[in-house]
Amino acid sequence: MTVDLDRLRLVRAEGVGPVTYRRLMTRFETAMEAIDALPELARAGGRANAPKIPTQAEAETEARQLAKLGGRFVFLGEPKYPPYLAQLADAPPVLSVLGDVALLSAPGVGVVGARNASANGMRLAEALGAELAVRLSVVSGLARGIDAAAHTGALRTGRTIAVIAGGLDMPYPPENARLQQEIARHGAVVAEAPLGTAPQGRHFPRRNRIIAGLVLGLVVVEAAVRSGSLLTARLAIEAGRELFATPGSPLDPRSTGGNDLIRQGAHLTESAQDVFANLPDHPARQGLGRDPMFQHGSPGFGETPAPWARPDADAALLARARTEVPLLIGADPVGVDEIARRCQLSTAAVTAVLLELELAGRVESLAGNRVVRHADP
Repeated sequence: MTVDLDRLRLVRAEGVGPVTYRRLMTRFETAMEAIDALPELARAGGRANAPKIPTQAEAETEARQLAKLGGRFVFLGEPKYPPYLAQLADAPPVLSVLGDVALLSAPGVGVVGARNASANGMRLAEALGAELAVRLSVVSGLARGIDAAAHTGALRTGRTIAVIAGGLDMPYPPENARLQQEIARHGAVVAEAPLGTAPQGRHFPRRNRIIAGLVLGLVVVEAAVRSGSLLTARLAIEAGRELFATPGSPLDPRSTGGNDLIRQGAHLTESAQDVFANLPDHPARQGLGRDPMFQHGSPGFGETPAPWARPDADAALLARARTEVPLLIGADPVGVDEIARRCQLSTAAVTAVLLELELAGRVESLAGNRVVRHADP
């Protein structure tokens, strides 16, 4: 299998997140042209030193190590990239996959929940996994508790996908290493992070958005208030996915989140039949792809010219934008359209400056065409 090393280098370059990657691939004809432009773009954004970009040899080493592990890369825009996930504005530019890559494009349902799950919660999650896997792939995060139970049940009757927070060679939690191996043999294990990445707290929300993006619907089994499972539920709603939750005792804090979701409109779920009866054939499209920059087509980076490709982003506008745009970005996310309206500049000029600021490490682009000041520039 041939790996596009230029695209891999661009993905791993310092300051290049999922949204920035798509902007770069829209603005430049090739990944190599984007790589060549990174130092100047970062300098224009106020960065003193050039961002670190992996060498060709470093990219070759990563590709070789992944192949040795039995895995492969799937890049955004390739035919094998999961189509539902590609709808997300912050879809991962590349996935590392162990197992059956084709399974990522098959209809699936997510099952997530508490790590410190009750015995009844784990029994229910395992039963749901087994029942759902007869007709769909079951997607979860390989965590302790509900996730592991759902994967285990799914392996009995069908196939399952584990989305992990670290590298494919860093099973977490360690006690699920054997389960990860079993899933790789009979399903698929997916990671956004490169090999050798130990999972940290900041990696789990990124993992959760992949779970939400891969599926048609998400089932929450036991979730406390402000838990990671509720974050995944919110991401699923934002992505237009159907939401399901199992009810629980009001005396058990682990049931509070799921009960709240049901009150807010999630489908009350007691068995797989409740999921099958309410699962759509395709993700809802509300709120997806409103910015042409993020419309997934062939090759997957926008079907209309990017704003900066138009002639209105001239030098005078860019100079004013570089002064005014950073002042409008704070600790709370703000929409790019709102920035353009407030400073009365074209979207072309604002977007071009935002790209420079992100590569300089001063702002972070979020889903929904929003930006926020970087917490640690």
